[in-house]
Amino acid sequence: MRRKGMKVGAITIAAVMGSVLAGCGDDSEPTGAEDGASPRASSSDGGQDEGTAAVRAAYDKTAEAESARMTIKMKFAAEGETVTSDGRGILDLAEGDSVMTVTAEGQSIEQRVVDEVLYQKAPGQNAPGGKPWVKIDLKKVAAQQGMNSQQIGDPAQTASYAKAITDEDVTKVGTEKIDGVNTTHYRVSVDVTKLPGGDRMRKQLGPTLPMQVWLDDEGRLRRQQMDMTVQAAASASAKPDTSAAPQRLRMSSVMEFSDFGTEADAEAPPAEQVADMTDKALRQSRQQG
Repeated sequence: MRRKGMKVGAITIAAVMGSVLAGCGDDSEPTGAEDGASPRASSSDGGQDEGTAAVRAAYDKTAEAESARMTIKMKFAAEGETVTSDGRGILDLAEGDSVMTVTAEGQSIEQRVVDEVLYQKAPGQNAPGGKPWVKIDLKKVAAQQGMNSQQIGDPAQTASYAKAITDEDVTKVGTEKIDGVNTTHYRVSVDVTKLPGGDRMRKQLGPTLPMQVWLDDEGRLRRQQMDMTVQAAASASAKPDTSAAPQRLRMSSVMEFSDFGTEADAEAPPAEQVADMTDKALRQSRQQG
């Protein structure tokens, strides 16, 4: 895809959800663990059952905190180009609203998600009509993607994917400290056909969603990592007589949660300062396949 498209995608996906798409990841063993991780652990049947239960319960345990600070780092690579983004802010775990600052390729964007609507403002840039904010209705985006809008509006919702797992899908890697907090690290593989929009996801991404999660002593999600390859369809704008190969987009995301219970106050900008870009975003998405 064009660099401009990658940049916009990186900014939007990074702050809103971590990953709308999930796909085939690297099947190799995890690389060196961070922060003093113990070696890959072999579990007894009882330990395996306990780990599976912990991973399944992670989203509910995290949501019980009602709010948290969140950071998310993402990397997108396609057609020899790479885009990175870094998002930081506060997430309302109960409502899925958030207030964040996202930086991609040296540009910082103020971003809010309120009632499943995404608002963005870039310093020094105005939307059509001279308005400082643009908005995209995530419910409409979700409908086009064949997904539930909560999968887009709530970053922590991706942890609920783990509810589809069985004991065979979970491996305890070891224990680590993240920002001084003790965590247990699990490697998880989820059958994508069990997820909303799973049939479509399988065609683009393969049969499994690989994740790594780090849970604290209270069972809450402290870190989630995904590394995947998305097979995108050829652009709908391509000429009929061309044989353009489907694009392959490599995506890597790392989300971290901290300061559970911190105050979250996400409000929509004044309506007169907002330009609705939902229809344009949907058209561009269709053109890119």
